[in-house]
Amino acid sequence: MFIGLDLGTSGVRAVLVRPDGSVLESAEAGLQASHPHPGYSEQAPADWVAAARSALVSLAQRHPLAMERVEGVGLSGQMHGAVLLDETGAVIRPAILWNDSRSFVEAAALDAAEAVRNLSGNIVFPGFTAPKLAWLARHEPPSFARIAKVLLPKDYLAYWLTGEIGTEMSDAAGTAWLDVGARAWSDRLLEAGGMRRDQMPDLREGTGIVGPVRRDLAADLGLPGGVQVVAGGADNAAAACGVGALAEGDGFVSLGTSGVLLAARNGFYPDPASAVHTFCHAVPGRWYQMGVILAATDSLNWLARITGAEAATLTGELGALGAPGPVRFLPYLSGERTPHNDAAVRGAFLHLDIAQDRTDLTRAVVEGVSFALRDSFDALRATGADLPRLLAIGGGTRSRFWVELLATVLGLPIDLPQAGENGAALGAARLAICGVTGATPDQVMTRPPIAETIDPRADLIEAYAQAHADFAATYPKLKVLP
Repeated sequence: MFIGLDLGTSGVRAVLVRPDGSVLESAEAGLQASHPHPGYSEQAPADWVAAARSALVSLAQRHPLAMERVEGVGLSGQMHGAVLLDETGAVIRPAILWNDSRSFVEAAALDAAEAVRNLSGNIVFPGFTAPKLAWLARHEPPSFARIAKVLLPKDYLAYWLTGEIGTEMSDAAGTAWLDVGARAWSDRLLEAGGMRRDQMPDLREGTGIVGPVRRDLAADLGLPGGVQVVAGGADNAAAACGVGALAEGDGFVSLGTSGVLLAARNGFYPDPASAVHTFCHAVPGRWYQMGVILAATDSLNWLARITGAEAATLTGELGALGAPGPVRFLPYLSGERTPHNDAAVRGAFLHLDIAQDRTDLTRAVVEGVSFALRDSFDALRATGADLPRLLAIGGGTRSRFWVELLATVLGLPIDLPQAGENGAALGAARLAICGVTGATPDQVMTRPPIAETIDPRADLIEAYAQAHADFAATYPKLKVLP
């Protein structure tokens, strides 16, 4: 048996997986983030440990015999967070998370520094790790002076489990300290960020062995002695492993809180100016690129909150897919990543009329999110990514209207997987299988069975292409508004 342990922002998820990759059981434990000031987002690493312990113990209580057969634990987690350890291995301060925007000044300075974009392959966003440390150097110098090592969130769980300090390529790629093409720490990037190489964790591939679970901890968690912890992957890289998106032509779209359109790549093809993320994959010798929008189902949930209706009720009122609606929605409720890299822009409804109702607003929201994902799709294609079809995952895929709309806006068939675990936790378990057994990723990380393929509506493609062009032309006008 194998375990995938996924550390998200809102909770830890653990899955117990058979050698064939099927999931026997899963367990979750919740987490809360603190926001001590506007734009701040932090969590205590001790809370991650408590949640991971709770999820693993829950698996052991329900399946004690299966847990005794566990051979490997793979890790996945939220990217970009800064976990600071002193020379004794103690945590210095709460971890600064991926959605913390306090370091926007430092991010802009790093992004403008010579060679930073070329080596990192990315714009330096405020959410990345390097600007967080530059902010600490300026605003919390006593804490900064104590830093012996910096870890990413999931790698702190590896440290708890094994006592070993390390990370892997896909998470390291989101720090702005890694030469993403060379898959190695960059002295130039470290110098630009005011960091030293000895403060960096050791690098492994995602299938690399970190070490065995500490014997006393294994007994507490219901695990046998000698269970190996495998480095794993950043959340989206692990999710790609969970759905078999490993090679050129593979990709998925995620309609979750944020929206992600991911393309696996066989090489390093960065285009930082487009705000496409270019990162190392969690499997050796592969990379991936993704466009990210910050409010996908978050936009629908916002509308549900202010109308007093459930999100599923709103989408259920839409009926069959027809021509684009008259109302336009710009889904920039939290700013935007791809392709605008604009943390300050905010959302808008346009063309409102007194005769319109809740259904018109819902249609506008799901259209606006779909058009924003089309922006990401176009940015990915500009780098050379070829995506003949996409797998769709995430809560938004429960709306057939939305999936058919998205297929039509993108002009691609969209596959819906059969019900079951297809996310980052499964990908982490698959990385553990490869790391422990020596199986190749192509053998283990297969695509899930497909329940249904939803094709674009050929009769509506032209109308939605024009509606998307109108949507894309609106951003520059919105940008200049006070």
